[in-house]
Amino acid sequence: MPTPAAPPPAREAPRDSPKSFAALRHPQYRMYFITTALAMMADNIEHVISYWVLYQKFHSPTLAGVAILTHWLPFLLFSVYSGALADRFDNRRLIQWAMALYMTASLGWAGLFMTNTTEEWHAVVLLTIHGVAGVLWIPASQLLIHDIVGGGRDLQSAVRLNATARQLGVLMGPAIGGGLMLLFGAAAGLIINVLIYLPLIVWLAKTPHGQRKARTAEQQKSDKHAGGLADTLATLRLAQGNRILVSMIALAGVSSFFVGNAFQAQMPEFAHDLGTEKAEFSYSVLLAANAGGAFLGGMILEARSLLQADPRTAIILTILWCISIAGFAMTDNYPLAVALMFVAGFLNLTFNSMAQTLVQIHAPTNLRGRMIGLYNMSNNGLRAFSGITVGLLGAVIGIHWSLALSALVLLMIAVVLLAFSMRADRS
Repeated sequence: MPTPAAPPPAREAPRDSPKSFAALRHPQYRMYFITTALAMMADNIEHVISYWVLYQKFHSPTLAGVAILTHWLPFLLFSVYSGALADRFDNRRLIQWAMALYMTASLGWAGLFMTNTTEEWHAVVLLTIHGVAGVLWIPASQLLIHDIVGGGRDLQSAVRLNATARQLGVLMGPAIGGGLMLLFGAAAGLIINVLIYLPLIVWLAKTPHGQRKARTAEQQKSDKHAGGLADTLATLRLAQGNRILVSMIALAGVSSFFVGNAFQAQMPEFAHDLGTEKAEFSYSVLLAANAGGAFLGGMILEARSLLQADPRTAIILTILWCISIAGFAMTDNYPLAVALMFVAGFLNLTFNSMAQTLVQIHAPTNLRGRMIGLYNMSNNGLRAFSGITVGLLGAVIGIHWSLALSALVLLMIAVVLLAFSMRADRS
Protein backbone atom coordinates (compact mmCIF):
# COMPACT_ATOMS: atom_id res chain seq x y z
CA MET A 1 0.00 0.00 0.00
CA PRO A 2 1.60 3.29 -1.06
CA THR A 3 2.59 5.72 1.62
CA PRO A 4 0.24 8.68 1.63
CA ALA A 5 1.80 11.87 0.37
CA ALA A 6 2.80 14.31 3.07
CA PRO A 7 0.57 17.34 3.26
CA PRO A 8 2.07 20.47 1.74
CA PRO A 9 3.78 22.69 4.32
CA ALA A 10 1.51 25.31 5.73
CA ARG A 11 2.24 28.73 4.33
CA GLU A 12 3.25 31.38 6.80
CA ALA A 13 0.44 33.80 7.27
CA PRO A 14 1.31 37.00 5.47
CA ARG A 15 2.14 39.91 7.71
CA ASP A 16 -0.32 42.71 7.72
CA SER A 17 0.90 45.60 5.64
CA PRO A 18 1.23 48.89 7.53
CA LYS A 19 -2.10 50.71 7.72
CA SER A 20 -2.41 54.25 6.49
CA PHE A 21 -2.72 56.85 9.27
CA ALA A 22 -2.45 54.02 11.80
CA ALA A 23 -1.92 56.27 14.82
CA LEU A 24 -5.10 58.24 14.08
CA ARG A 25 -7.09 55.08 14.81
CA HIS A 26 -6.42 55.87 18.49
CA PRO A 27 -9.01 58.48 19.62
CA GLN A 28 -6.66 60.05 22.19
CA TYR A 29 -3.97 60.42 19.54
CA ARG A 30 -6.39 62.27 17.27
CA MET A 31 -6.96 64.85 20.01
CA TYR A 32 -3.24 65.19 20.65
CA PHE A 33 -2.61 65.64 16.91
CA ILE A 34 -5.10 68.54 16.73
CA THR A 35 -4.03 70.29 19.93
CA THR A 36 -0.32 69.87 19.12
CA ALA A 37 -0.88 71.45 15.70
CA LEU A 38 -2.56 74.43 17.39
CA ALA A 39 0.24 74.82 19.94
CA MET A 40 2.90 74.59 17.23
CA MET A 41 0.98 77.16 15.20
CA ALA A 42 1.07 79.51 18.19
CA ASP A 43 4.79 78.85 18.58
CA ASN A 44 5.38 79.86 14.96
CA ILE A 45 3.05 82.85 15.06
CA GLU A 46 5.33 84.20 17.78
CA HIS A 47 8.43 83.51 15.65
CA VAL A 48 6.94 85.08 12.52
CA ILE A 49 5.92 88.28 14.30
CA SER A 50 9.02 88.63 16.50
CA TYR A 51 11.55 87.87 13.74
CA TRP A 52 9.88 90.36 11.42
CA VAL A 53 9.80 93.16 14.00
CA LEU A 54 13.43 92.47 14.99
CA TYR A 55 14.51 92.57 11.35
CA GLN A 56 12.65 95.85 10.73
CA LYS A 57 14.15 97.43 13.86
CA PHE A 58 17.78 96.20 13.70
CA HIS A 59 18.46 94.82 10.16
CA SER A 60 21.14 92.62 11.72
CA PRO A 61 22.17 89.14 10.47
CA THR A 62 24.32 88.95 13.60
CA LEU A 63 21.26 89.37 15.84
CA ALA A 64 19.41 86.71 13.83
CA GLY A 65 22.37 84.37 14.38
CA VAL A 66 22.43 85.17 18.10
CA ALA A 67 18.66 84.53 18.19
CA ILE A 68 19.25 81.02 16.86
CA LEU A 69 22.10 80.47 19.32
CA THR A 70 20.15 81.52 22.41
CA HIS A 71 16.97 79.74 21.32
CA TRP A 72 18.63 76.33 20.84
CA LEU A 73 21.35 76.45 23.50
CA PRO A 74 18.95 75.20 26.24
CA PHE A 75 18.42 72.03 24.16
CA LEU A 76 22.16 71.40 24.18
CA LEU A 77 22.48 71.90 27.93
CA PHE A 78 19.28 70.38 29.30
CA SER A 79 17.81 67.85 26.84
CA VAL A 80 19.12 64.74 28.61
CA TYR A 81 17.93 66.17 31.94
CA SER A 82 14.51 66.84 30.40
CA GLY A 83 14.43 63.25 29.10
CA ALA A 84 15.19 62.02 32.63
CA LEU A 85 12.31 64.16 33.94
CA ALA A 86 10.03 62.60 31.31
CA ASP A 87 11.09 59.12 32.50
CA ARG A 88 10.35 60.06 36.09
CA PHE A 89 7.40 62.46 36.20
CA ASP A 90 3.93 62.94 34.71
CA ASN A 91 4.44 63.83 31.05
CA ARG A 92 1.17 65.76 30.95
CA ARG A 93 2.32 68.21 33.63
CA LEU A 94 5.70 68.73 31.96
CA ILE A 95 3.99 69.69 28.70
CA GLN A 96 1.62 72.04 30.55
CA TRP A 97 4.61 73.80 32.14
CA ALA A 98 6.13 74.10 28.67
CA MET A 99 2.96 75.74 27.34
CA ALA A 100 3.03 78.19 30.26
CA LEU A 101 6.57 79.23 29.30
CA TYR A 102 5.56 79.70 25.66
CA MET A 103 2.71 81.94 26.79
CA THR A 104 5.12 83.93 28.97
CA ALA A 105 7.43 84.53 25.99
CA SER A 106 4.55 85.74 23.78
CA LEU A 107 3.34 88.12 26.48
CA GLY A 108 6.89 89.39 26.96
CA TRP A 109 7.24 90.22 23.25
CA ALA A 110 3.79 91.86 23.28
CA GLY A 111 4.77 94.14 26.16
CA LEU A 112 8.01 95.17 24.47
CA PHE A 113 6.37 95.87 21.11
CA MET A 114 3.49 97.75 22.73
CA THR A 115 5.87 100.10 24.57
CA ASN A 116 8.43 100.21 21.71
CA THR A 117 11.25 99.43 24.17
CA THR A 118 12.76 96.40 22.44
CA GLU A 119 16.52 95.99 22.84
CA GLU A 120 18.79 93.24 21.59
CA TRP A 121 19.26 91.66 25.03
CA HIS A 122 15.48 91.28 25.33
CA ALA A 123 15.56 88.92 22.34
CA VAL A 124 18.23 86.81 24.06
CA VAL A 125 16.13 86.47 27.24
CA LEU A 126 12.80 85.72 25.56
CA LEU A 127 14.25 83.26 23.05
CA THR A 128 15.99 81.45 25.90
CA ILE A 129 12.63 81.12 27.69
CA HIS A 130 11.15 79.86 24.44
CA GLY A 131 13.96 77.33 24.12
CA VAL A 132 13.49 76.02 27.67
CA ALA A 133 9.80 75.47 26.86
CA GLY A 134 10.78 73.36 23.84
CA VAL A 135 13.24 71.36 25.94
CA LEU A 136 10.45 70.43 28.36
CA TRP A 137 7.92 69.70 25.63
CA ILE A 138 9.70 67.39 23.19
CA PRO A 139 10.86 64.39 25.32
CA ALA A 140 7.60 64.40 27.30
CA SER A 141 5.65 64.56 24.02
CA GLN A 142 7.51 61.57 22.56
CA LEU A 143 6.89 59.45 25.66
CA LEU A 144 3.25 60.53 25.71
CA ILE A 145 2.59 59.41 22.13
CA HIS A 146 4.47 56.17 22.85
CA ASP A 147 2.05 55.60 25.73
CA ILE A 148 -1.01 56.50 23.64
CA VAL A 149 -0.29 54.07 20.77
CA GLY A 150 1.40 51.46 22.96
CA GLY A 151 4.63 51.44 20.93
CA GLY A 152 4.87 48.61 18.38
CA ARG A 153 3.78 48.83 14.78
CA ASP A 154 1.89 52.13 15.14
CA LEU A 155 4.89 53.98 16.56
CA GLN A 156 6.37 55.21 13.26
CA SER A 157 2.95 56.46 12.23
CA ALA A 158 2.62 58.29 15.57
CA VAL A 159 6.07 59.87 15.32
CA ARG A 160 5.61 60.91 11.68
CA LEU A 161 2.12 62.27 12.29
CA ASN A 162 3.37 64.13 15.35
CA ALA A 163 6.02 65.75 13.15
CA THR A 164 3.33 66.41 10.54
CA ALA A 165 1.10 68.08 13.15
CA ARG A 166 4.00 70.31 14.07
CA GLN A 167 4.52 71.17 10.40
CA LEU A 168 0.81 71.88 10.03
CA GLY A 169 1.30 74.42 12.81
CA VAL A 170 4.38 75.79 11.05
CA LEU A 171 2.37 75.99 7.80
CA MET A 172 -0.49 77.90 9.39
CA GLY A 173 1.79 80.06 11.54
CA PRO A 174 3.07 82.42 8.80
CA ALA A 175 -0.38 82.97 7.30
CA ILE A 176 -2.17 83.52 10.61
CA GLY A 177 0.77 85.38 12.17
CA GLY A 178 0.98 87.69 9.18
CA GLY A 179 -2.80 88.19 9.28
CA LEU A 180 -2.78 89.00 13.01
CA MET A 181 0.09 91.44 12.47
CA LEU A 182 -1.72 93.21 9.63
CA LEU A 183 -5.13 93.34 11.33
CA PHE A 184 -4.21 94.05 14.94
CA GLY A 185 -0.53 94.95 15.01
CA ALA A 186 2.39 92.95 16.43
CA ALA A 187 1.60 93.45 20.13
CA ALA A 188 -2.13 92.66 19.96
CA GLY A 189 -1.45 89.73 17.64
CA LEU A 190 0.86 88.16 20.22
CA ILE A 191 -1.69 88.64 23.02
CA ILE A 192 -4.30 86.83 20.91
CA ASN A 193 -1.70 84.18 20.18
CA VAL A 194 -1.49 83.25 23.88
CA LEU A 195 -5.05 81.87 23.75
CA ILE A 196 -4.13 79.31 21.07
CA TYR A 197 -2.08 77.30 23.59
CA LEU A 198 -5.11 76.68 25.82
CA PRO A 199 -6.72 73.67 23.99
CA LEU A 200 -3.61 71.52 24.55
CA ILE A 201 -3.43 72.53 28.22
CA VAL A 202 -7.11 71.62 28.74
CA TRP A 203 -6.83 68.28 26.88
CA LEU A 204 -3.79 67.29 28.93
CA ALA A 205 -5.79 67.83 32.11
CA LYS A 206 -8.31 65.21 30.94
CA THR A 207 -6.33 62.48 29.17
CA PRO A 208 -5.41 59.35 31.20
CA HIS A 209 -2.16 58.83 29.26
CA GLY A 210 1.29 60.01 30.29
CA GLN A 211 0.82 59.62 34.03
CA ARG A 212 3.81 59.02 36.30
CA LYS A 213 4.65 55.32 36.47
CA ALA A 214 6.01 53.35 39.41
CA ARG A 215 9.82 53.27 39.49
CA THR A 216 11.92 50.26 40.40
CA ALA A 217 14.59 50.53 43.10
CA GLU A 218 17.31 50.55 40.42
CA GLN A 219 15.55 53.31 38.50
CA GLN A 220 15.07 55.36 41.67
CA LYS A 221 18.79 55.06 42.35
CA SER A 222 19.65 56.30 38.85
CA ASP A 223 17.18 59.18 39.27
CA LYS A 224 19.50 60.77 41.85
CA HIS A 225 22.05 61.47 39.13
CA ALA A 226 19.57 62.01 36.31
CA GLY A 227 20.47 64.66 33.79
CA GLY A 228 23.92 65.50 35.10
CA LEU A 229 27.12 65.28 33.09
CA ALA A 230 27.77 61.76 34.37
CA ASP A 231 24.28 60.68 33.31
CA THR A 232 24.74 62.22 29.87
CA LEU A 233 28.04 60.38 29.39
CA ALA A 234 26.47 57.13 30.63
CA THR A 235 23.62 57.54 28.14
CA LEU A 236 26.18 58.14 25.38
CA ARG A 237 28.01 54.94 26.36
CA LEU A 238 24.76 52.99 26.19
CA ALA A 239 24.05 54.40 22.74
CA GLN A 240 27.50 53.34 21.51
CA GLY A 241 26.47 49.71 21.81
CA ASN A 242 23.84 50.13 19.09
CA ARG A 243 25.02 51.15 15.61
CA ILE A 244 21.57 52.39 14.58
CA LEU A 245 21.28 54.65 17.62
CA VAL A 246 24.77 56.03 17.02
CA SER A 247 24.22 56.70 13.31
CA MET A 248 20.83 58.40 13.78
CA ILE A 249 22.00 60.56 16.69
CA ALA A 250 25.10 61.53 14.67
CA LEU A 251 23.00 62.29 11.58
CA ALA A 252 20.67 64.52 13.59
CA GLY A 253 23.64 66.27 15.19
CA VAL A 254 25.60 67.15 12.06
CA SER A 255 22.50 68.27 10.15
CA SER A 256 21.55 70.57 13.03
CA PHE A 257 25.09 71.86 13.58
CA PHE A 258 25.67 72.99 10.02
CA VAL A 259 22.19 73.97 8.81
CA GLY A 260 19.39 73.19 11.27
CA ASN A 261 16.66 75.76 10.73
CA ALA A 262 18.95 78.80 10.93
CA PHE A 263 17.75 79.94 7.50
CA GLN A 264 14.30 80.66 8.99
CA ALA A 265 15.66 83.48 11.16
CA GLN A 266 17.38 84.87 8.04
CA MET A 267 14.27 84.48 5.88
CA PRO A 268 13.32 88.18 5.94
CA GLU A 269 16.66 89.01 4.29
CA PHE A 270 16.31 86.16 1.77
CA ALA A 271 12.84 87.49 0.88
CA HIS A 272 14.24 90.99 0.46
CA ASP A 273 17.17 89.81 -1.69
CA LEU A 274 14.91 87.82 -4.02
CA GLY A 275 13.65 91.16 -5.28
CA THR A 276 9.89 90.80 -5.00
CA GLU A 277 7.76 93.90 -4.63
CA LYS A 278 6.24 92.90 -1.30
CA ALA A 279 9.00 91.45 0.88
CA GLU A 280 6.63 90.88 3.82
CA PHE A 281 4.33 88.70 1.69
CA SER A 282 7.30 86.89 0.13
CA TYR A 283 8.69 86.16 3.60
CA SER A 284 5.45 84.47 4.67
CA VAL A 285 5.23 82.50 1.40
CA LEU A 286 8.78 81.12 1.76
CA LEU A 287 8.12 79.96 5.31
CA ALA A 288 4.76 78.52 4.31
CA ALA A 289 6.34 76.65 1.36
CA ASN A 290 8.83 74.93 3.66
CA ALA A 291 6.12 73.93 6.09
CA GLY A 292 3.72 72.99 3.28
CA GLY A 293 6.24 70.58 1.79
CA ALA A 294 6.67 68.93 5.18
CA PHE A 295 2.95 68.71 5.86
CA LEU A 296 1.92 67.39 2.45
CA GLY A 297 4.87 65.01 2.46
CA GLY A 298 3.79 63.63 5.82
CA MET A 299 0.22 63.18 4.61
CA ILE A 300 1.28 61.41 1.41
CA LEU A 301 3.73 59.11 3.19
CA GLU A 302 1.12 58.20 5.81
CA ALA A 303 -1.65 57.67 3.26
CA ARG A 304 0.49 55.18 1.32
CA SER A 305 2.51 53.88 4.30
CA LEU A 306 5.69 54.68 2.37
CA LEU A 307 9.34 54.92 3.44
CA GLN A 308 9.41 52.75 6.53
CA ALA A 309 12.17 53.58 9.00
CA ASP A 310 15.61 52.61 7.67
CA PRO A 311 19.00 54.20 8.56
CA ARG A 312 20.39 54.23 5.01
CA THR A 313 17.23 55.80 3.60
CA ALA A 314 17.41 58.53 6.26
CA ILE A 315 20.97 59.39 5.22
CA ILE A 316 20.11 59.49 1.49
CA LEU A 317 17.18 61.82 2.22
CA THR A 318 19.54 64.08 4.19
CA ILE A 319 21.87 64.29 1.18
CA LEU A 320 18.94 65.34 -1.03
CA TRP A 321 17.92 67.91 1.60
CA CYS A 322 21.43 69.43 1.47
CA ILE A 323 21.16 69.82 -2.29
CA SER A 324 17.79 71.58 -2.05
CA ILE A 325 19.02 73.95 0.71
CA ALA A 326 22.18 74.83 -1.24
CA GLY A 327 20.08 75.47 -4.35
CA PHE A 328 17.75 77.76 -2.39
CA ALA A 329 20.71 79.70 -0.97
CA MET A 330 22.19 80.45 -4.40
CA THR A 331 19.14 81.06 -6.58
CA ASP A 332 17.92 84.56 -7.40
CA ASN A 333 14.69 83.24 -8.94
CA TYR A 334 11.77 83.63 -6.54
CA PRO A 335 9.49 80.84 -7.92
CA LEU A 336 12.43 78.41 -7.87
CA ALA A 337 13.26 79.46 -4.30
CA VAL A 338 9.67 78.69 -3.24
CA ALA A 339 9.81 75.29 -4.97
CA LEU A 340 13.12 74.40 -3.32
CA MET A 341 11.76 75.39 0.10
CA PHE A 342 8.80 73.07 -0.53
CA VAL A 343 11.10 70.15 -1.44
CA ALA A 344 13.36 70.88 1.54
CA GLY A 345 10.38 70.76 3.89
CA PHE A 346 9.30 67.36 2.57
CA LEU A 347 12.80 65.89 2.89
CA ASN A 348 13.42 67.36 6.32
CA LEU A 349 10.25 65.92 7.82
CA THR A 350 10.93 62.53 6.27
CA PHE A 351 14.49 61.96 7.44
CA ASN A 352 13.92 63.54 10.87
CA SER A 353 10.81 61.50 11.67
CA MET A 354 12.55 58.36 10.40
CA ALA A 355 15.61 58.96 12.60
CA GLN A 356 13.45 59.71 15.65
CA THR A 357 11.39 56.55 15.12
CA LEU A 358 14.54 54.42 14.97
CA VAL A 359 15.81 55.96 18.21
CA GLN A 360 12.53 55.28 20.02
CA ILE A 361 12.37 51.70 18.75
CA HIS A 362 15.95 50.83 19.70
CA ALA A 363 16.14 52.75 23.01
CA PRO A 364 16.15 50.64 26.21
CA THR A 365 12.66 50.73 27.72
CA ASN A 366 13.71 51.97 31.15
CA LEU A 367 15.87 54.73 29.61
CA ARG A 368 13.68 55.73 26.70
CA GLY A 369 13.21 59.29 27.96
CA ARG A 370 16.95 59.80 28.47
CA MET A 371 17.75 58.37 25.02
CA ILE A 372 15.13 60.62 23.42
CA GLY A 373 16.67 63.48 25.39
CA LEU A 374 20.09 62.58 23.98
CA TYR A 375 18.66 62.54 20.46
CA ASN A 376 17.02 65.94 21.07
CA MET A 377 20.28 67.31 22.47
CA SER A 378 21.86 66.35 19.15
CA ASN A 379 18.94 67.23 16.88
CA ASN A 380 17.90 70.47 18.56
CA GLY A 381 20.75 71.51 20.85
CA LEU A 382 23.35 71.58 18.11
CA ARG A 383 21.12 73.94 16.13
CA ALA A 384 22.55 76.62 18.40
CA PHE A 385 25.77 76.40 16.38
CA SER A 386 23.92 76.79 13.08
CA GLY A 387 23.43 80.36 14.29
CA ILE A 388 27.21 80.62 13.92
CA THR A 389 27.69 78.61 10.70
CA VAL A 390 24.83 80.41 8.92
CA GLY A 391 24.08 83.60 10.89
CA LEU A 392 27.35 84.96 12.24
CA LEU A 393 29.35 83.73 9.24
CA GLY A 394 26.65 85.28 7.06
CA ALA A 395 27.44 88.68 8.57
CA VAL A 396 30.97 88.29 7.14
CA ILE A 397 30.47 86.62 3.74
CA GLY A 398 26.72 87.07 3.18
CA ILE A 399 23.91 84.72 4.21
CA HIS A 400 23.59 83.19 0.73
CA TRP A 401 27.18 81.97 0.76
CA SER A 402 27.14 80.94 4.41
CA LEU A 403 24.00 78.81 3.98
CA ALA A 404 25.25 77.23 0.73
CA LEU A 405 28.67 76.38 2.18
CA SER A 406 27.11 74.95 5.35
CA ALA A 407 24.80 72.74 3.28
CA LEU A 408 27.69 71.50 1.12
CA VAL A 409 29.85 70.63 4.14
CA LEU A 410 26.91 68.70 5.60
CA LEU A 411 26.44 66.90 2.28
CA MET A 412 30.04 65.67 2.34
CA ILE A 413 29.66 64.40 5.93
CA ALA A 414 26.40 62.65 5.05
CA VAL A 415 28.14 60.90 2.11
CA VAL A 416 30.80 59.64 4.55
CA LEU A 417 28.06 58.38 6.91
CA LEU A 418 26.36 56.61 4.01
CA ALA A 419 29.63 54.93 2.98
CA PHE A 420 30.18 53.87 6.61
CA SER A 421 26.66 52.44 6.79
CA MET A 422 27.07 50.47 3.55
CA ARG A 423 30.46 49.14 4.64
CA ALA A 424 29.06 48.05 8.00
CA ASP A 425 26.19 46.23 6.24
CA ARG A 426 28.64 44.35 4.00
CA SER A 427 30.71 43.34 7.04
